Amino acid sequence: MTQEEIERNALEDRDNPPASEEELARAVAARAVRRARQRTGLSQAKFAERFQINLARLKDWEQGRFMPDTVALAYLKVIETDPEAVARALDAA
Repeated sequence: MTQEEIERNALEDRDNPPASEEELARAVAARAVRRARQRTGLSQAKFAERFQINLARLKDWEQGRFMPDTVALAYLKVIETDPEAVARALDAA
């Protein structure tokens, strides 16, 4: 099979349609959210509680059901970079 035939067959596969740009973006964001949480070593419930994130929303982000907005993505990046500093700031508030 040529590469062209492979690509054509993939596009015609009704059981496995190609992902849309939005679906791909949600998948990338889901991995980033999961990675930030896993680097803290916390469960979803503990992470959500510790960093004041709605647990259901966190689960939705990790499963790729919803895309976190840019503010949430920035917050998660800060948590990933220095979770203790974020925890101290939240405790002091």
